[in-house]
Amino acid sequence: MADAWWIAIYFFFVLLLVTGMLAASYFLGERHKGRTTAEPYESGIAPYGSARIRFDVKFYLVAVFFVIFDLEAVFIIAWAVSVREAGWPGFIEMSIFILILLAALIYIWLQGGLDWSQRGRRDRDI
Repeated sequence: MADAWWIAIYFFFVLLLVTGMLAASYFLGERHKGRTTAEPYESGIAPYGSARIRFDVKFYLVAVFFVIFDLEAVFIIAWAVSVREAGWPGFIEMSIFILILLAALIYIWLQGGLDWSQRGRRDRDI
């Protein structure tokens, strides 16, 4: 129970610090009252057009592929750091993992997920 008081004191000082920082930035910060202050893009470029633009599905596919294959790169790097501790069983497991990744990449490639040209898509649809 004695340790709980230290946590409460720590929590109090954290709240005091955060409140002090917010109050200092409110009182010491500049106030801009320009014509373009309320606009969403205040970087000197005047916005034009609608913000609701439709993107092609290719952009989302590339984003999903990037997340999938980038996440696997993290696993491979973590394995590479501990390759001596993992030994041969770890090597075999990582080899299977990389083979599954290669199979997924080949499948995506054959399905045309990486093909951005219109010519390749027309030839496949006919």
